[in-house]
Amino acid sequence: MNTITRPRLAFWSDTEELECVSCLPEATNVMTFGFQSPSGALFSFDPGQFLTLELPVPGGNVYRTYTISSSPSRPTCLTVTVKAQADSIGTRWMFNNLRPGVRLRATGPAGRFSIMQHPAEKYLFISAGSGITPMMSMTTHLYDSGRESDIVFVNCARRPSEIIFRERLEHMASRVNGIDLKWVVEQTDPFRPWTGYRGFFNQIMLGLMAQDYLEREVFCCGPEPFMRAVREALASLGYDMGRYHQESFQAAPQQAEAVPADVVPDEDKTAEIEFSLSDISTRCAETDTILAAARAAGLMIPSGCTMGLCGTCKIRKLEGQVHMVHNGGITDEDIADDYILACCSRPIGSVKLEI
Repeated sequence: MNTITRPRLAFWSDTEELECVSCLPEATNVMTFGFQSPSGALFSFDPGQFLTLELPVPGGNVYRTYTISSSPSRPTCLTVTVKAQADSIGTRWMFNNLRPGVRLRATGPAGRFSIMQHPAEKYLFISAGSGITPMMSMTTHLYDSGRESDIVFVNCARRPSEIIFRERLEHMASRVNGIDLKWVVEQTDPFRPWTGYRGFFNQIMLGLMAQDYLEREVFCCGPEPFMRAVREALASLGYDMGRYHQESFQAAPQQAEAVPADVVPDEDKTAEIEFSLSDISTRCAETDTILAAARAAGLMIPSGCTMGLCGTCKIRKLEGQVHMVHNGGITDEDIADDYILACCSRPIGSVKLEI
């Protein structure tokens, strides 16, 4: 279990399982899990991308999507940093059962929330809570490049002791001039002085933290109410929102993909779906999703967010037509290659799928 596998000049793909090699507590109910490839393959991904883990919880496997918190500049180990909520199923299973030596199946990496997609001279990273994970990956990648960066890094937490990665980020910031850290907390810890920002992120804080915010590429991640407040603050200050990027696994209706008006499911019509590799055919209403129809037929398609965001349920359409309204979980290139997301695609007439 403690033997170091010699890295090999090959890159990991999701056809191979991941092996857990470390479990590191970060804060209350926050844990970083480290993974390596059993074959010694290296990890290649864009900083800020996410991974979907298949978790064998009691009652059947579930699929949960987590941002990769490590950097591709350190390719021998991949980490995800997760926060367990009171009602979480998958994350609680990880806390209780995931230990060094345990292997999991994973899908990915995926996602376009990355500085590699939007390179700039200056960055403004704004996050709250565990939304700090993609910012950590991108900041580490820039730090490891050895080049001078210009990052204003803002993170909001309930209290100082709940700031994830604080020590590691402060270490990096102490070694270079280009990482400017700004912590914002709602309340202080007992018997520990706090000299940083206190309250809720607002326009006044933004002006104090980064006076040149209009010149910076903004990346934002956190709970949807937090990101909405950030968007509204920037828009009201005249910021070019074309340079604003956010990561969220909660669907935003206004971001939904437009669909041709002449391809609309009819609740009074029946569709027929053929799952070619599984030799299963089923009938359903055109208003049912392909994911729901597959499950009703006893076929399990891996899925994560079920809102067209994470891309876990991507499958290939061989024949027929579907009505798909996604929220960014599939690229135009994949759609051109006849891939669809099962969670947000509805069959029109007869459809044949490669699964």
